[in-house]
Amino acid sequence: MIASNQRRIFPALLVLVSFLLLSGVCPLPLSGFDDDRRRSADYQSLRPQKELRRLNKIKTHLGKINKPSVKTIQTLHGEVIDCVLLHQQPAFDHPLLRGQKPLDPPERLRSHDLTGMMFVEDFQLWRNTGESCPGGTIPIRRTSEEDILRASSLQRFGRKAGRCVRRDFLSYDGHEHAVGYVTGDQYYGAKASINVWAPQVANQSEFSLSQIWVISGSFGDDLNTIEAGWQVSPELYGDNFPRFFTYWTTDAYQATGCYNLLCSGFVQTDSRVALGAAISPTSSFDGGQFDISLLIWKDPKHGNWWLEFGPGILVGYWPSFLFTHLMDHATMVQFGGEIVNSMPSGSHTTTQMGSGQFAGEGFAKASYFRSLQVVDWDNNLTPPSNLQVVADHPNCYNIQKEYNDAWGNYFYYGGPGRNVQCP
Repeated sequence: MIASNQRRIFPALLVLVSFLLLSGVCPLPLSGFDDDRRRSADYQSLRPQKELRRLNKIKTHLGKINKPSVKTIQTLHGEVIDCVLLHQQPAFDHPLLRGQKPLDPPERLRSHDLTGMMFVEDFQLWRNTGESCPGGTIPIRRTSEEDILRASSLQRFGRKAGRCVRRDFLSYDGHEHAVGYVTGDQYYGAKASINVWAPQVANQSEFSLSQIWVISGSFGDDLNTIEAGWQVSPELYGDNFPRFFTYWTTDAYQATGCYNLLCSGFVQTDSRVALGAAISPTSSFDGGQFDISLLIWKDPKHGNWWLEFGPGILVGYWPSFLFTHLMDHATMVQFGGEIVNSMPSGSHTTTQMGSGQFAGEGFAKASYFRSLQVVDWDNNLTPPSNLQVVADHPNCYNIQKEYNDAWGNYFYYGGPGRNVQCP
């Protein structure tokens, strides 16, 4: 009886299962799985499309800043220098400069003594190749796709971020300084000789620099700065070489300005110096010392701000129309060091400032700025009156000013970052 019932039940179950399969009731879960798989495939296809759009934007940007060259120099450490015609450099993409050519050299400063100064022809590594750029061209470090990919975004590439000028009343944002400064007067330029080292930078998001700041504005969104010096920036350059650089901004580092020739702004006029190129030689602990002399000053005739390297090498100029407050004069000048502290693992960074030694170590150990001067209203170089020094975190990086007849106003500065007193 039981066996007979089973025989009757099994065909009935078979008919029911067949009905469900044919009616589409059972495949509902499989249909949902297919939808998920299609969505996943769509997402996977969107990711390459998004990445492709990003790479296309980067290539377009590279086409704007990497100009056609009449000669290309390949350096021994993998860098490429393009010799670009003067009137084809990035500055002349600016609407107010388009179709123009670089200006003639300005009137030189009074009391600017060039005697005894020597220009070191091979102070940058690219010159060690024995190659040079021909007349009528300027050397431009070629920007690579990898350079831009290291930046946080295409919009921020080639720009400083955060508080890059020392000011007492702002909250901490990762930038730390040890600087000498003057304020309370009208300044038309500044000059100093800056000791060059190769400080260790802890990670790609940090940098270490030593520079001159020429400043005007309220330290709010209208801050204007002109800057020049040397820096180690793994994010910008992909290595730990100290490099000669320039910078400018008219809105406190927000949307205007850039490093070197990475946007329309600074007009280069000299064929021997490449902005952003590695410096050689550098100083060594208890060994040979090397410094670079930089002068920034305002041409009283045309109002542009010129940059001079060493004994009269006019690197180029910042057109006055780039600025608001600095169209007239500066209200502060700063000299010194700056680092970025990203607080790795919650501790202070080990990124070094200057030589990585504290100011008290003195010559051939600590880094220095010497022969500090400012430019007055009458186009004269004068000693800075009432020079002040300040360090944001003196247990990490400090500064010590001094004076003698040979170096005039000078100071030692720097430090190792994290140590027992700077956890």
